[in-house]
Amino acid sequence: MKNILVVLLTFSCVLGCKTAETDPDRPLEAPKGYMNETLLKMAYGLGMLDLIESKPPVPDDLEAIKDITYKTIEGMDLRLDIYKQKGLKGPAPTMIFVHGGAWKKGKRQDYLPYMIDYAEKGFVTVTLSYRLSGVAKFPAAAQDVNCGIKWVKQHAVDYGIDPDRMVLIGGSAGGHLSLLLGYGGEEAVFNQDCEQGPDSKVKAIVDFYGPVDLTTPYSITTEQVQSFMGVSYEENPDLYKLGSPSTFISPDDPPTLIFQGTIDSLVPVSQSDSLASWLQQAGVAHDYHRLKGWPHTMDAAREVNEYAQFYIDAFLEKYL
Repeated sequence: MKNILVVLLTFSCVLGCKTAETDPDRPLEAPKGYMNETLLKMAYGLGMLDLIESKPPVPDDLEAIKDITYKTIEGMDLRLDIYKQKGLKGPAPTMIFVHGGAWKKGKRQDYLPYMIDYAEKGFVTVTLSYRLSGVAKFPAAAQDVNCGIKWVKQHAVDYGIDPDRMVLIGGSAGGHLSLLLGYGGEEAVFNQDCEQGPDSKVKAIVDFYGPVDLTTPYSITTEQVQSFMGVSYEENPDLYKLGSPSTFISPDDPPTLIFQGTIDSLVPVSQSDSLASWLQQAGVAHDYHRLKGWPHTMDAAREVNEYAQFYIDAFLEKYL
């Protein structure tokens, strides 16, 4: 994953960045960013960006349970991986990670650094695969992730999971799917092909730079969005509304934590600005970290990753 993150960072944030503080007894200051993408590229070329390890070894005190099939559709097995502390009795809070990749690439292993970090903190961590846009168009990916959430709840006892303390977390396309299902997961269209069982409601959502409104002029002309939807906006505007998390925002939505960089060239900062505004209007608990001068996949930088984890920890301690 590190190679992918490096490429995204270098193409997406002011020289002289400081290393993030890691003192757990005080809030972290937002990491200083870059004025533009050119300076970001220069900083990377000069070795000034310290990136997280993309494939860290799994510590001996953790158990990795891999390649569990949670859904089979059209001859395709969709799988998930679970990480947890060995001997965990549970029930433990659980984080379900939804990978990004513009809905057309990426893999569930991309979140391994977070999976390990949060398993070490006492969470059960789950990451799942879903059908990409080259295989099936919307709402396939959303249906798959929703079925995955239900599967995790249905098998909670087997893995020491607390089904009442579950968090959806994702970045970019994964952020979009986390928001869409966190707000609209009970819609019938997203529950097709799932086994009968528990609902897919979660206790909290953590969103890294996920698209929120697919009906904006920018969104409807973006190739990745059009490929994901399978039709143009002009052909089926209602489908784009159905694919927008903003459509389903209501007062009873789960608390939401948002991270967004202001020089994100893939998902405009206006998307997260709007999300925070809509959540405020609906009375939904939320925190918004708008990081000046940082790009898409900014949490690949160690100082941003440490900053984000600090506030994720505080947010989940409050709302789980």
